[in-house]
Amino acid sequence: MKIIIAPAKKMVVDTDTFDSQGNPDYLNQTKQLLTRLRQLSYNEAKQLWHCSDKLAQPNYAWLQELDLTRHLTPAILSYSGIQYQYMVPDLLTDAGLTYIQHNLRILSGFYGILRPFDGVVPYRLEMQAKLTVGTSQNLYDFWGDRLYQALAAPTEPILNLASQEYAKSIRPYLNATQPFVTVVFASLVDGQLKTKATLAKMARGAMVRFLAENQITELSKLKYFDHPHYQFDDQRSTPTKLVFIHID
Repeated sequence: MKIIIAPAKKMVVDTDTFDSQGNPDYLNQTKQLLTRLRQLSYNEAKQLWHCSDKLAQPNYAWLQELDLTRHLTPAILSYSGIQYQYMVPDLLTDAGLTYIQHNLRILSGFYGILRPFDGVVPYRLEMQAKLTVGTSQNLYDFWGDRLYQALAAPTEPILNLASQEYAKSIRPYLNATQPFVTVVFASLVDGQLKTKATLAKMARGAMVRFLAENQITELSKLKYFDHPHYQFDDQRSTPTKLVFIHID
């Protein structure tokens, strides 16, 4: 089983907690993207990033000096958004760390796909960013089926804990009979499922931790996810969607 998650915008450098273990699979493609990004003017980069000058200025300056080979942080520690905070990877047991290295994959607009201990540097590039690269009109076009090819064997189940933006880079290339199961964390509002982004990110991180701590390798065991604020909803779930309802 392979588990896919999205990256986080907020990144840090941590070269002390764990050593990185190798390079991303598609580092040559990342170098291409870096070259393309450096061709952008400041205003073009700011528009691509959809951010304020306060964020764009340091990111643009960093872009010019970014070195893909130095001061590398394991990917699982480099992202510091809510999902990763609730995963608490630095507190996992050795068995849990081995589990995520084998089963967990982080999808990335800049690196393509990452194992937890691949060495990375901070960057700013979302998968849905409208960046043309050569003949590719956007990053989905640029990456094509590479991410899927590095992710799983054609019959291997895939557990989707990623956002739609990132899952979209995998879905078109799935084998017709390949299990692809999306986990939905939602609240019931007037009888309708409503996903609240912050709560969902918290729950996704907690689920990765649950999977690692319990060495889960079968999709059928996900319904036993032990969380004080979520309950598995068998009636609303389907073979391709597992629904967990937020409870107070």
